[in-house]
Amino acid sequence: MRASIVKVLLWGYAAFSMTPLLVMVLSSFRPTSDIFDQPLGPPTGFGNYAKAWTEASFSTYVVNSAVVVVCAVLLGAVVSLLAAYPLGRREFRGRGVFAAYFVSGMTLPAHLGVLPLFYLLESMGLVDSLSGLVLVYAAGSVPFNVFVLTAFFRQLPHELDEAAALDGAGPFATFWHVMLPLVRPALATVVVFQFVPIWNDFFYPLVLMRDESKLTLPVGLTHFFGQFQNDWGTLFAGLVMTTIPLVVLFVLATRQIVAGLTAGMNR
Repeated sequence: MRASIVKVLLWGYAAFSMTPLLVMVLSSFRPTSDIFDQPLGPPTGFGNYAKAWTEASFSTYVVNSAVVVVCAVLLGAVVSLLAAYPLGRREFRGRGVFAAYFVSGMTLPAHLGVLPLFYLLESMGLVDSLSGLVLVYAAGSVPFNVFVLTAFFRQLPHELDEAAALDGAGPFATFWHVMLPLVRPALATVVVFQFVPIWNDFFYPLVLMRDESKLTLPVGLTHFFGQFQNDWGTLFAGLVMTTIPLVVLFVLATRQIVAGLTAGMNR
């Protein structure tokens, strides 16, 4: 009985929380005049999406954000895996110092170093460049990724290394064929936890980017809101397009995220 009550309350809360999103999605398919006359009316067409995609340069913002986020997440994940594997599976002098070095990266607010970071990128010719933005985001994700992945690598039984060695696998083959598939839940967790803040980040594109054709979605949305502040249907269409990648990511990676966050609880 108690479990049923809890489920009803949770589903009720979920429905209440999803109502604004549902209204936003429905309104994105309707002209502004219909939204004011009948806020909860049925959808009428895709004109708002076409207008936002073409007239508001939304296609440019989406492509820039997708390129930056995908490249930054992949680069950060690869570097973090290569650092976390020896920290979690090998004994060597100075391992604790290296682990503390990566952990210290999570204790310092990254925005405090924006001035030297700007001068560094400027000296490399990477200001107002998507490549510079990718490097900034990838470097910023490494400390958290290494912290999480190292903990997962340490949980794996050492007998796996011995069995792989008996089968003739070298260190790289052991990492690629044995260890990497086992830490897939942790990898999915760090990918999602880095994808969302990078996709929503406003600070670094605002500071580092100058050319409007290279702006990402968060900064581009400020231009978009100024241009279409009285066109609610187009605004809602832009917001829906901004939200869709995050929703799709969570839907596809939910099982891996839950497995990653709960791994080791029953050990």
